[in-house]
Amino acid sequence: MTPPLTRHLTRRLTTAQALVDFLAVQYTERDGSRHRLIDATWGIFGHGNVAGIGQALLETGAAMPYFQGRNEQAMVHAAVGYARQSGRLSAHAVTTSIGPGATNLVTGAALATINHLPVLLLPGDTFATRPADPVLQQLEVPSDGGISVNDCLRPVSRYFDRINRPEALIPAVLRAMRVLTDPAETGAVTLALPQDVQAEAYDWPAGFFAERVWHVRRPAPDPHELDRAVRAVRAARRPLVVAGGGVRHSAAEEALAAFATATRIPVASTQAGKGSLRHDHPADVGGIGHTGTATADALARTADLVIGIGTRYSDFTTASATLFANPDVRFLNLNITGFDAHKLGALPLVADARASLEALTAALAGSDDHRTDTAYEDEYTDAKARWERRVDTAYATPDPDARPTQTQVLGLLDELVTDDDILINAAGSLPGDLHKLWRTRSPGQYHVEYGYSCMGYEIPAAIGVQLAARGRPVWALVGDGTYLMNPTEIVTAVQENLPVKLVVLQNHGYASIGGLSESVGGERFGTAYRHRSADGGFTGPPLPVDLAANAASLGMRVLRAHTVRELREALAAARAEDRPTCVYVETETADTVSGPPPAQAWWDVPVAETATRPSAVSAREEYERHVTDRRPHL
Repeated sequence: MTPPLTRHLTRRLTTAQALVDFLAVQYTERDGSRHRLIDATWGIFGHGNVAGIGQALLETGAAMPYFQGRNEQAMVHAAVGYARQSGRLSAHAVTTSIGPGATNLVTGAALATINHLPVLLLPGDTFATRPADPVLQQLEVPSDGGISVNDCLRPVSRYFDRINRPEALIPAVLRAMRVLTDPAETGAVTLALPQDVQAEAYDWPAGFFAERVWHVRRPAPDPHELDRAVRAVRAARRPLVVAGGGVRHSAAEEALAAFATATRIPVASTQAGKGSLRHDHPADVGGIGHTGTATADALARTADLVIGIGTRYSDFTTASATLFANPDVRFLNLNITGFDAHKLGALPLVADARASLEALTAALAGSDDHRTDTAYEDEYTDAKARWERRVDTAYATPDPDARPTQTQVLGLLDELVTDDDILINAAGSLPGDLHKLWRTRSPGQYHVEYGYSCMGYEIPAAIGVQLAARGRPVWALVGDGTYLMNPTEIVTAVQENLPVKLVVLQNHGYASIGGLSESVGGERFGTAYRHRSADGGFTGPPLPVDLAANAASLGMRVLRAHTVRELREALAAARAEDRPTCVYVETETADTVSGPPPAQAWWDVPVAETATRPSAVSAREEYERHVTDRRPHL
């Protein structure tokens, strides 16, 4: 409530100054713990924001920390990494100029919204008053003078507004804060700021700058829905939990562990949910879906009740609607959003994940039929042990003087890390290997962005995570393809002396898409980083690209490793470093070397229906065999 003495007082500030001062006094609260909502602002300045937000940040000083970015998309990735590591209770703002600076935000905004992670975007915009039309970098739409390039951000934002008058900022920014702090709605929030409005002065009510605390709610389950959920669990004979990112966002890991211990129901995890249980918890059966473990996928095929907790059920999770094969399978979805809770014809339990799990566990307690059968528990326990032996085989390094494989790189990290370490990845073949093989030790250790699977996410995200988890070792695992997409934020890590550990795996191309291309009849076309050959293809020698030299030129300490022995030493040295450090290794890709277990479930990538090349004809036949397994869940 606005204090009575300040209700009629005003402060004369520019719109940009008022916005920055307002953001500096916004807080979140959950479970009695208070956090600053907008903890810092990232920015690259140009004629759309240099005299507005830039000048306001200069005047505000330490009240609003500022980080200097090198690429607008990367700044959003860094902000997203920070928000995820902060449990969505703190976020960053990102300001850009108009034109390309603003449109470069679109990919990062889509990533934030798909993953339900809060970030505040403040792109500059063309003149609201249109004194000169067009201005530099302005998009002209003959049929609508009110459109600018910032409208590209509408479909990827959870809330969008354009502030064409100073006084319009007040309701818009209050709505923006509500969306950022709403666990069911949060994602990218965009306030487009015309450059003339940013610099315009206005008499702002003093109450606008009073501290505000936004309560992050934990909605409890509806009693009727809870009763139906209890009856469904009691009736199930082969239940399976699918833990998604909502478990982590709700800080529900302990509640999930208590539920699994009480019921003995096995717990599989999506990419976003991996780490919801420690890898050595008796109920943890690993990743699920196309990149999942044999244990989890076999259980999914025979499950009669699938309990989804905070998951969107992406096609990787459901193996493109082929995984849950039991004709009698039913779904029970615990989700804070009704949209996701009702997927797959499920019984919905629309509530906070932790509140739902606690209520469900309490309601099941004292009943003789709330635990799974001992034979079922023995089945998945034995299967988990067999899978762990496959992991050991993939991680094994029998020849210390050989070039390591990608899975052996993960095995060496597995030997080194503790509960404190955080691993970040997003794209390529590494997410599949990590989902199947990585032994997660703590809830925040596994940070794989797979909602958007965005190449170029890892390095800037590591910076954001390191800002939120100072003192913890943060590893960004990056293939050569994704490194070439977006390495520029290395300069920011060096500038801020953030000791991120970058592991660059050089395999001379797009390994993941190369494998996919081969499986769908594409014959790895356009996936290798090689010189063009005489026949016009890309089958010549590998390109002489030295990514280690590039990282060094941007200010990192670089450790080159050629063998398993050297890599083990380099990783240990990097972990002990107190400055940004890169470990560079060329990985073995020969078929004769043991790699990760193959995919344990299908993924639908349509294959050419007509083709002359035998590879595509054969791939189409295989595709048609799989597609018959797809089924709706109604």
